[in-house]
Amino acid sequence: MSLVIVSGSAGLIGSETVRFFAGKGLDVIGIDNDMRAEFFGSDASTDWNRQILEKEIPNYRHVDADIRDEEAMKRIFQECGSRLTGVIHCAAQPSHDWAAQDPFKDFTVNANGTLVLLEMTRKYAPEAVFIFTSTNKVYGDLPNSLPLVEKETRWELEEHPYAKFGIDEQMSIDQSKHSLFGASKVAADLLVQEYGRYFGMKTGIFRGGCLTGPAHSGTQLHGFLAYLAKCAVSGAPYTIFGYKGKQVRDNIHSEDVVSALWEFYKTKNNSGIYNIGGERKNSCSILEIIDILKKKYNIKLNYKLIKTNRSGDHIWYISDMSKFKKKHKSWRIKKTLDQTIYEIINN
Repeated sequence: MSLVIVSGSAGLIGSETVRFFAGKGLDVIGIDNDMRAEFFGSDASTDWNRQILEKEIPNYRHVDADIRDEEAMKRIFQECGSRLTGVIHCAAQPSHDWAAQDPFKDFTVNANGTLVLLEMTRKYAPEAVFIFTSTNKVYGDLPNSLPLVEKETRWELEEHPYAKFGIDEQMSIDQSKHSLFGASKVAADLLVQEYGRYFGMKTGIFRGGCLTGPAHSGTQLHGFLAYLAKCAVSGAPYTIFGYKGKQVRDNIHSEDVVSALWEFYKTKNNSGIYNIGGERKNSCSILEIIDILKKKYNIKLNYKLIKTNRSGDHIWYISDMSKFKKKHKSWRIKKTLDQTIYEIINN
C-alpha cells in the first residue's frame, strides 16, 4: 500500500489532508510536535486534533518530531522507503506578527525545516510528489499598490486585469515588504521550486489565501475567520487592525484545499506553482463578516477598531485559481462562505 507523509498533521490543513488521503486508502504518517501551542499559547494547541486522528483513523501513525531535526527525519524517511509516494508539507510558523518576536525560530522552522524535508525526499524517495503549502505573503505588500477603491463595507478593485478573477501567479514576489514570516516562506517557496527544476523532483507549491474551517485553532495572530467567529460566539473582545475593517480576503474551506492537493498528487509528472483561495465568490471584508454574524446568527461581535494596520498586511487579496482549474478540470470549490461560517460557529 502507498504511503504519504504529512507534516503539521494536527493542524488545519494537515489534519484535513490526513483524513482525505487516508480515506483514499493510503497509509499516512503524520509529523507534528504541537509547536502551535509554543507560538500562540495553550488555547492554540492542536493536541486535541492529534488525539482524534489517532483514535479515528486506523491507517494513521503519528510521530512527535521537529521537522528541523535531520536525524529524526532521516529515520522516518528511511523507514518509509519505496512505499513513500507523497510528502505534503503543511508544518509552519504561520504568523507574520509572531515572526518579528523570534526571527531565528521563524526562519529555521519555515525555511530550514522545508530544506530538511526536501533533502530527505530527494535522498530516500526521489519519485515522490512533494507538495508545499506556501502563502500569498510571498507577494509581500505589492497587492496594496493596486488601484483600490474604498466602498461602504470593503476596499475593492475595479479597473484592473485582476478585478474579475483576482491575483494570479505572475505577480512579482520581489521589491516589497513581506514581513519576516513572508521572507521565510519566500525562501521555502524558492527552495521547493529549485528542487523541482534542479533535481527534477515533482514539486507543487500552493500559495494560500485565507485557508479556514472548523478544525482551525484560530488565534489573534493567525486564523482570521476562525478567530473572529470564536470571539463572536464566546463574547471575547476582538481587535481590528487598520484599514477601517474593510480589508478583503478570499476564504477557502480546508476540505476544498485538500481536494486540490489530491488532484495535484494523483496527476502524473505534475509540477507547478498555484495560488489557492476562495476566489471572488467567497471573499469578504471584516465588516461584512461582522454583519453576516449579526443578521444570520444574531451574534454581535464585541470589537474595537484601531487605526494602525499590521506591517505588510494586505488591504485586498483575492486568489485567481484559473491556472490550477485549467490544468485540473475536475476540481472545483464546493464549500460556500456561508457554509464555512456555519461549520466554524457550530463546531
